[in-house]
Amino acid sequence: MTRWLLRAIGLLLMASALALALSRAPDRAVQTLVARWAPPPSDFIDLHGQLVHLRDEGPRSDPTPIVLIHGTSASLHTWQGWTAALRGQRRVISFDLPAFGLTGPFSGRYVDSPYTGEAYAAFVIDLLDALKLQRAVVGGNSLGGEVAWRVASRAPQRVERLILVDTAGYPFEPESVPIGFMLARVPLLNRLTEWVLPRSVVEASVRDVYGDPARISPALVDRYFELTLRDGNRRALVQRFAAQRADAERYDDNRARVRALQVPTLILWGGRDRLIPLSVGRRIADDLPGSRLVIFDALGHVPHEEDPAATLVPVREFLGVR
Repeated sequence: MTRWLLRAIGLLLMASALALALSRAPDRAVQTLVARWAPPPSDFIDLHGQLVHLRDEGPRSDPTPIVLIHGTSASLHTWQGWTAALRGQRRVISFDLPAFGLTGPFSGRYVDSPYTGEAYAAFVIDLLDALKLQRAVVGGNSLGGEVAWRVASRAPQRVERLILVDTAGYPFEPESVPIGFMLARVPLLNRLTEWVLPRSVVEASVRDVYGDPARISPALVDRYFELTLRDGNRRALVQRFAAQRADAERYDDNRARVRALQVPTLILWGGRDRLIPLSVGRRIADDLPGSRLVIFDALGHVPHEEDPAATLVPVREFLGVR
């Protein structure tokens, strides 16, 4: 009996070692990812020593370009549906925030910056300056939504209109947290995920934020998985979640700043968002008199990515774009 037990334990250890080896996913240099994930119209600009991946599409004559900011662990690609539909009439700028996509961790002037919403807002204002944008429509999803309203709070004269999509910045109790986010928050485990990351973990995380997982394709999972492997992104994500806790502790200040905004605001929310529930969207709408809240009952935390056509309907109306 003892011999069989030892044999079983040995087989289990061998299987575990094999699974670990097969799941090994070391960081990838940004150069190895550019061909697939940064074809034209992608470009890279040097912002005070930080190389930023961005796309600047549509007519340069647009006096108030649309600037779109993605959420945690996403990239500028999340806005592809919107940009493709809008770029014929409006100038649309999307980019990868530091710690995500092909931009990678804070570097250059920003190397010691914390991954807080406020630091990101300061970074975005610097980007607006570099692009010579005096005024813009600013939109964002999740973390990007929080960054958007912080930009409007810090520099109200720079923001003509605000589009908030399943926005962060208020406290919330998630119904479900993507497993990738959970791993990034657990000491020791989060260090392990810098070397070992099964693609299945990323796929499960994406499925968790979609209202209808049937909309998820292998190519979509590939994008999230490969961009997560960009050199330094996983370590920076751990730092981002630590900073997020500090942001959450400033709820009263956050709410006061949102209430003080005097900019036309459209709020979009997925009715099946299990990460940041709809109740948060209702609180934000209540704190912004004159704002409009549009709910998409069948969509999740990234409704703009899940169904670009449906979510663009109120956006077009809000922007006066046919």
